[in-house]
Amino acid sequence: MTTTPTAIGVIGGGRMGAGIAQVFATLGADVTIAESHDQGAARERVVTGVARAHERGKLNGRDPVEVTRRVSTVGAVADLPVGLDLVVEAVPEQPALKIDVLVAAEKALADGAILASNTSSLSITELGAALNDPSRFVGMHFFNPVPASSLVEIVRAPATADGTVSAVRSWVRQIGKSEVVVNDAPGFATSRLGVCLGLEAIRMVEDGVADAADIDRAMELGYRHPMGPLRSTDLVGLDVRLAIAEHLAATLGERFEPPKLLRDKVARGELGRKAGQGFYEWKEGAS
Repeated sequence: MTTTPTAIGVIGGGRMGAGIAQVFATLGADVTIAESHDQGAARERVVTGVARAHERGKLNGRDPVEVTRRVSTVGAVADLPVGLDLVVEAVPEQPALKIDVLVAAEKALADGAILASNTSSLSITELGAALNDPSRFVGMHFFNPVPASSLVEIVRAPATADGTVSAVRSWVRQIGKSEVVVNDAPGFATSRLGVCLGLEAIRMVEDGVADAADIDRAMELGYRHPMGPLRSTDLVGLDVRLAIAEHLAATLGERFEPPKLLRDKVARGELGRKAGQGFYEWKEGAS
């Protein structure tokens, strides 16, 4: 197993997948994105992200053309190149879909390669049960937006090998991020705590305690949170937060039951930043 990854696969070219591809390409790895729907859009997300990072001086001195040149796309998991050090699955939070792509990825991987899921709440143990070798499978929970975030939550299942965790810890540090290692449990550490705070903030809006901006400001100024729970919910996506809450409610109990306001907003298509409207109104290019 290499000490520095030279070849990475990413399954899914959405915002998260493109961000993961960007940070590894910036490290100097060759990255292949497997995207079955719109390869052009996946690559454009990387190009845009690299350009923004270059403008902000966040490419570690690398030429943006060189970084984007390291990223290629294929239309299927089976088309990923041989010799990859790591494949990160970053498809939507649907267990059956994740299992399908993880099984396909394992078949395409050489011995010694590591397979990871970017899930924010699904059980690594249950996803890994479908694999022939779960010892090389681990959770790598990146945060949105990936290039600007400083944390990766590494999730180990009982079957995950110590060497797998050690390699991933090293790679996380090499892409300029810090890691926490948690044992597999519903919601891990970050989603469990983040969703708990976010749901209570939504209930406060629902109950008329205060508006979204004042609730967020209270946490930012009073508790030194860099971002309030409602603005954070908009960035994550209200649909994503709803799905995580439903999963946690099913596994941990009614304290994670989603508020009606959250369900109503998702039903109206008010999904947050990506839809232009959530608890805040978002304009193109807003951050």
